Amino acid sequence: MKLFYLCLSASLLLSSLTASAADKLNFVFILADDLGYMDVGFNNPKTFYETPNLDQLAIDGMVFTNFYAACQVCSPTRASILNGKYPARTDTTNFFSGRRNGKFGAATFETQMALEEVTLAETLKEHGYQTFFAGKWHLGDEGHSPTDQGFDINKGGGSNGLPRSYFSPYKNVENLPAGPEGEFLTSRLAEESENFLTDASKSEDPFLLYLSFYSVHTPLQAPEELIKKYEEKAKRLGIADEKGSFDLERERQVWPIDEPRKVRIRQDHATYAAMVESLDTAVGRVLARLDSLNLRDNTAVIFMSDNGGVSTSEGHPTSNLPYRGAKGWMYEGGIREPVIFRWPGITAAGTRCDSPGVSTDFYPTILEMAGLPAKPDQHVDGVSLVPLLRNPFSKYDRGPIFFHYPHYANQGGFPASAVRRGDYKLIQDLEDGAFELYDLKTDPGEHNNLEQLESEITKELAAELNSWRKEVDAKPLLKNPETGAEPPVLW
Repeated sequence: MKLFYLCLSASLLLSSLTASAADKLNFVFILADDLGYMDVGFNNPKTFYETPNLDQLAIDGMVFTNFYAACQVCSPTRASILNGKYPARTDTTNFFSGRRNGKFGAATFETQMALEEVTLAETLKEHGYQTFFAGKWHLGDEGHSPTDQGFDINKGGGSNGLPRSYFSPYKNVENLPAGPEGEFLTSRLAEESENFLTDASKSEDPFLLYLSFYSVHTPLQAPEELIKKYEEKAKRLGIADEKGSFDLERERQVWPIDEPRKVRIRQDHATYAAMVESLDTAVGRVLARLDSLNLRDNTAVIFMSDNGGVSTSEGHPTSNLPYRGAKGWMYEGGIREPVIFRWPGITAAGTRCDSPGVSTDFYPTILEMAGLPAKPDQHVDGVSLVPLLRNPFSKYDRGPIFFHYPHYANQGGFPASAVRRGDYKLIQDLEDGAFELYDLKTDPGEHNNLEQLESEITKELAAELNSWRKEVDAKPLLKNPETGAEPPVLW
């Protein structure tokens, strides 16, 4: 009889442990590359592009309307997601192959995410999570790859920032064998993710699927039938124009070019539209596989883009209007991102949260969502957004958000620091120290500089920005190596 009860107790304990494992929250984190805030239907019902799967994800979850990338270019933001720190704190302030001087010399920076950082993937792995990475990495070369930073499996992630071709055989894409001739890279990454989900569903361990698309970064390539679809759509809408929908010198130039900088002011690029739809279709495939495996109810899905859409260079494929600027710029068009959280049973479907957040916040937020202890010494610049996920209308305030980009962007953006606190955003030009102050509630397009009219707020935010730059040891511009010109000392 004693043996019977011992066996029964052991059986109940095993059943409890199994149920506990099954109840653990899985995570699917989807990161787009260069996708603008206004490129998706859930933020812009009038967009030229079609994003039905992302729009449905937004209907099923919560959209953040004031969410920021930690930087206006890719690598710094990607690092901030995984390490929970502002790029200025880790000196990862530019994309990891960026080298351009302007009036002054650009600041020095690290070209890979340090192995000493305990990444989000490493922390989840410590707690029994299966970890899978697919797509663009751009956080370091050999020895600093996804599998060196906490991911069990890596499909396509290496040191290279972008593919030379989106069609198989892929060029400049590491750890991903070529597929059938003509296979499209975005579809392949969806397939690899689907396969992982199928395998992961057979285990009792929870998982993190980190799907980091190369799309919609250049080269501008897409399946021909989709390109034709949008060419016809442009004709039907009467917006097809061989000269393009451009304005000249809409943003000021900060390094010499042969002609005035073009800025796209209307979404009408057929190939780019086809790339957006391909990405959306791939997202839909992953979400459908979750449903087919009965994983929807215990899987949180998070979607974001790493920086703003490109409108000032690299083919000028999209428009971010009414937001000013683009990838490479400190204005909203460069750093405000499309963000969705779907946390079954917690986030209310179809809700929108206007409270600001930033990419450093994912780390502590995901840990709290998973019921795991925080790592405040690691995600020192991140704040958990769980209170907002539970109630987007709460008075919860994550505090000021800081930015620092002491570089000359390929897209024309000027070196700058910035802080957003409440509705106000202060930008400081690092070349001359000049300030721009905007009330984003009344002026989201950043047209009316209030630096003089709101001098007290300017002083407060400037002091806060200065204090932060000193705290994180933010790197300044350097002397121009060719002319010897010295930048101003600002902090």
